Amino acid sequence: MTRSLFGTRKDFVLLAVVGALTIGLWYWPTGFENRLPVDAVQVKARVVAVDNGHVRQYGLVREGEQRVTAQPVSGPFAGQTIVADNLLLGKLEMDKVFAPGDAALLVLSLREGKIVSAVAQDHWRLGLQGLLLGLFALALVAYAGVTGVKALLSFVFTALLLWKVLVPLTLNGVDPLLTVLGITAALMACVVFLVGGVNRRAVAAYLGSLGGVGVTCLLALATAPGFALPGAVKPFAETLLYTGFAHLDLGRMFLATICLGASGAIMDVAMDVAASQAEVATHHPEIGRLGLCLSGLRVGRVVVGTMATTLLLAYCGGFLALLMVVMAQGVPLINVATMPHVAAEIANTLVGSFGLVTAAPLTAVAGALLLARRPGEGEGKTTARA
Repeated sequence: MTRSLFGTRKDFVLLAVVGALTIGLWYWPTGFENRLPVDAVQVKARVVAVDNGHVRQYGLVREGEQRVTAQPVSGPFAGQTIVADNLLLGKLEMDKVFAPGDAALLVLSLREGKIVSAVAQDHWRLGLQGLLLGLFALALVAYAGVTGVKALLSFVFTALLLWKVLVPLTLNGVDPLLTVLGITAALMACVVFLVGGVNRRAVAAYLGSLGGVGVTCLLALATAPGFALPGAVKPFAETLLYTGFAHLDLGRMFLATICLGASGAIMDVAMDVAASQAEVATHHPEIGRLGLCLSGLRVGRVVVGTMATTLLLAYCGGFLALLMVVMAQGVPLINVATMPHVAAEIANTLVGSFGLVTAAPLTAVAGALLLARRPGEGEGKTTARA
């Protein structure tokens, strides 16, 4: 099969299809656009002065109202002086305090094209975020070349699929666990075949990934009654119930987050094992299915050993402050382990790790069946299949 800059013809067709789907998702309506305020405009502004006369200090926290005088730097109101409100609720994780020279995001409420009120929503962070994203894209393309371009496309496609499809379907009451399974299967197919190519190596990785995610979901369902965790254990989950979505099953949503959170690491393990088997089959075409399977299992053991720790570090990193609080207050470990937030992260880590452990051998078996050379088959065909 002829090869081009983007791989084989199948690879190019898949790249074009995913690119078209990505563009389509970008313009695809979520169905919740009507909830956005019609007469509101978001602008970047430079803070020129602040008035803290109505701000009260209580120890470390502040309450009251900060008056922020700012000038938009772009848009129809650029250069105008606007006084915006900044309400302080006494919560450090939510409050923001502005100082002259800061860049702020202002939300302007309009009536007949004129500003009737303004709110200093938060600090302006889009510039730095865009810079980091651009540097990440450049580094990825510089290192991985065409594969990096495909990885970036799969990254954007995954983000849009989650935002434009997964979130709206879940809000509309579709079973979150089934939705996550379907979305995960689609995005794993996109990532694996787009980055790995349309070949048997990618098929083996995809089958192993599906098996690992399936085991994770089944184990999450089986252990859910024993953990007895409220679905509202996740941040902002309870808020959904008070914003017109009381019909949502937060328990199923929590189980869905376990499967979704582990799917990325599971896919990494499966691709590592399948790629190593493809290399072995290419350079040692005389190896049989049993030998190729054993090679995949050996690689899988090493990969799983590090990936399990990766999940632990990822989940613990988000709750380091909580762990510090319970240690500082002398809370017994048995109490810590049964706290809802800690138990939720334990469930995430252990259940997700089971998916990793099963994905490696499943991929090894699939890779042995798909990549090993059949008797009488030429070496060139083995290389092409990998």
